[in-house]
Amino acid sequence: MSVATRVIPCLDVAGGRVVKGVNFLGLRDAGDPIELARRYFEQGADEITFLDVTATVDQRETTYDVVRATAEQVFIPLTVGGGVRSTDDVARLLGHGADKIGVNSAAIARPALIDEIADRFGAQVCVLSLDITRDASAPSGFIVTTHGGRTRTEIDALAWASEAIERGAGELLVNSIDADGTKAGFDLELIAAVREIARVPVIASGGAGALEHFAPAVQAGADAVLAASVFHNGELTIGEVKGSLRDAGVLVR
Repeated sequence: MSVATRVIPCLDVAGGRVVKGVNFLGLRDAGDPIELARRYFEQGADEITFLDVTATVDQRETTYDVVRATAEQVFIPLTVGGGVRSTDDVARLLGHGADKIGVNSAAIARPALIDEIADRFGAQVCVLSLDITRDASAPSGFIVTTHGGRTRTEIDALAWASEAIERGAGELLVNSIDADGTKAGFDLELIAAVREIARVPVIASGGAGALEHFAPAVQAGADAVLAASVFHNGELTIGEVKGSLRDAGVLVR
């Protein structure tokens, strides 16, 4: 039986407000996270992803109050990331209403965090968030970045994704830093490369700008498609994206 492709709006949050920029820079206010999450839930979103994009940079905890308020009004899976450094952080977020937890910078700094989350809560809770940029020096041509895309590493993206899956990551959120906010389309080459090495679900992120961008991402290997600006700005609705996927022969809920 085929699994339906998920459509996921992403709320990048800083200081309790949804923000959006281009290539993670020039962040501007895009609204109230609770109001936006409720709107997307009503439009038929399959999940909501909530990323505190400055939590790691500021050495600050994720805004638990916003997570709780969102979970009280949105009855679909909620993935929360940003500033998660320990299993106690995970437990607290789950206690406030999160269903899955995204880890990125802290897992790169200490990969055993992935094992610890998977062992304590199950692999289905652990989402590895990958902020990836192209780099010709890497064996795969892609490296991972940390701190909301601000810091480049020398870590090959595909090698890290493979290691994380072995350690217990249950899902990969693959965000192209190069495409992020450009609305020029998903990085199909990146999605296909990750799909080839991943035995867990892959979420495509970064670059969505038009209805015709979503089906190719699924065809390249994504199990879910994530977008932010096009939804926040009212350019597209969840229903329109699902309709375009359905028209392309993609199974959606």
